Amino acid sequence: MDYTLSIDESVRPGTLYVVATPIGNLGDISARAVHVLHGVDHIAAEDTRHSARLLAHLGITTALSSVHEHNERARSAAILGWLGEGKSVALISDAGTPMISDPGYPLVNAAVATGLPVVVVPGPTALVTALCASGLPTDRFVFEGFLPARGGPRRQRLQALARLDVTRVFYEAPHRIVAALGDMVDVLGGERRASVARELTKRHESLYHGSLAELHEKFSAPGAERRGEFVICVAGASAPPLDRIEIETDTLLEKLLGILPLRQAVDTAAGISGLRRNALYQRALELSGDTPASE
Repeated sequence: MDYTLSIDESVRPGTLYVVATPIGNLGDISARAVHVLHGVDHIAAEDTRHSARLLAHLGITTALSSVHEHNERARSAAILGWLGEGKSVALISDAGTPMISDPGYPLVNAAVATGLPVVVVPGPTALVTALCASGLPTDRFVFEGFLPARGGPRRQRLQALARLDVTRVFYEAPHRIVAALGDMVDVLGGERRASVARELTKRHESLYHGSLAELHEKFSAPGAERRGEFVICVAGASAPPLDRIEIETDTLLEKLLGILPLRQAVDTAAGISGLRRNALYQRALELSGDTPASE
């Protein structure tokens, strides 16, 4: 495997750099990120006041402009113009990796569509940090970002995710953490394994593990610490018991056999359930009292 060990390469003209910055601990910024931020002609930041403090700490004086959710489409045109003129631009967010529940997608999408080079300087992101500390399976997961702020839409979204058999990762605001956990208990079940990470990599980083019911009770308690930034990881749904699968499959086959020829009923059931056609065919024969010769 070939590795590049040097960060002395020049920042390339006409290139958009997507640069990850720390989510809390300033020591997490990479040497390559610092090198790029020093070398580009311009930095597009989510909040210039916030990023100015980080850049001052790093001794970086590169020109800043704001690119946030309210102006990013309009600002993208100007930045694309700079890139077209051969200037290099770095995109950063307030914390972590741009575009991961942060602004930046319209700009990067436009740059790719225009054929301008995009280079990512990887680094911290809260979702991966929380997932690795959750104790839940990490081989397959779904990142949902922030759930809807209102209870009804939030429960509807959770219901749509309820049967997924992979770990789910959510960001949540401090003033909604109790309500979000409560809705998860109601929709996903209080026994579901979960973790809550608060203020990751910061001085008061906290990690909590348990069932959704236990975590909801903990954060609902008087005096519970509900300030900061939260990441919730929730275990995937367990596979239904085999006998339940058999009952549901029989019901499906019986309904289809009532309106379709046997082979067509089996083909339809296989398409709906994802189960093997041969097994469904044998079961359909049993339910219909038929034999292969009499079909």
